[in-house]
Amino acid sequence: MTTFSDVRARLYRGPQRKYVPVLATLALFALMYGLGAAQYEAFGDAQVVLNVFIDNGFLLVVAVGMTFVILTGGIDLSVGAVVALTTMVSASLLQNQNWPAFLVLPLVLFMGSLLGFGMGCIIHYFDIQPFIVTLAGMFLARGLCYTIGTSSIPITDPFWVKMAESKIRFGEYRISPSVVVALVVVLIAAFVLAYTRLGRNTYAIGGNPRSALLMGLPVARTKIAVYTISGFCSALGGVLLSFYMLSGYGQHAVGMELDAIAAVVIGGTLLTGGSGYVLGTVLGVLVLGLIQTLISFDGRLSSWWTKIFIGALLFVFILLQRLISPRKG
Repeated sequence: MTTFSDVRARLYRGPQRKYVPVLATLALFALMYGLGAAQYEAFGDAQVVLNVFIDNGFLLVVAVGMTFVILTGGIDLSVGAVVALTTMVSASLLQNQNWPAFLVLPLVLFMGSLLGFGMGCIIHYFDIQPFIVTLAGMFLARGLCYTIGTSSIPITDPFWVKMAESKIRFGEYRISPSVVVALVVVLIAAFVLAYTRLGRNTYAIGGNPRSALLMGLPVARTKIAVYTISGFCSALGGVLLSFYMLSGYGQHAVGMELDAIAAVVIGGTLLTGGSGYVLGTVLGVLVLGLIQTLISFDGRLSSWWTKIFIGALLFVFILLQRLISPRKG
């Protein structure tokens, strides 16, 4: 009889085991797209996939930052609140204070980075669990939204409107400038993780924090860096969401932290850290987007079924992670 241990041993055997979650996500994406194309004629158009990028560009950027954090074995629950705070600060400065866009953009990006830096410092130097620190950061950022205003603030700044309405065309296909920004972030993140010292340290700390410390790796600097990156990506995601919505609102991005974590996990990054790829995160976001698109095409199911399907997928991928990952000593 084949036991759980036997299955786990077979999956764990060989260096290719680290690619199993990403390949599973790729196969799932191909299967979903194939089923959708077979069921609905319009679904097979490549613009459907491009629309997933257009509608989820901000989530992709946030998920990239979350990938860095989870690779170290941490978590960041503040990202959705930072996204909302970014939209509120941007809208308030642009509309109520008449600040120019070229000043608002770097300010909100610095604000997000500073919040991430502060949480990283608290997590490392006070040895507090990331869950608790980032939960506090979530409440702080969401609360600050309501000190600015309790209602939605529309954005009519010419630069914001241009970014919202512009389309980059490739023949009969089109994408938004936000998609280009998101893909640039993906490429930079992939390069950093694969070819820089920060990337190698990130994987090492997630793989075994004690060994990384004994090897003399800059654990403090790396942990603080990844939370700073997550804060920056959250703020940038907030900017992209404000392009998409043309408004700032304290209720924007409620639950986005869970969507980002789901995308990273479905994309094959281990929750315990040390293994994962940005490409997997991209696939995870595409899978989430395709679930929403399939439900929209069907027309008979409530949007709440999106959460049900995502929950089921998370169970499957967490089990897969358990099967392929070794126990940490």
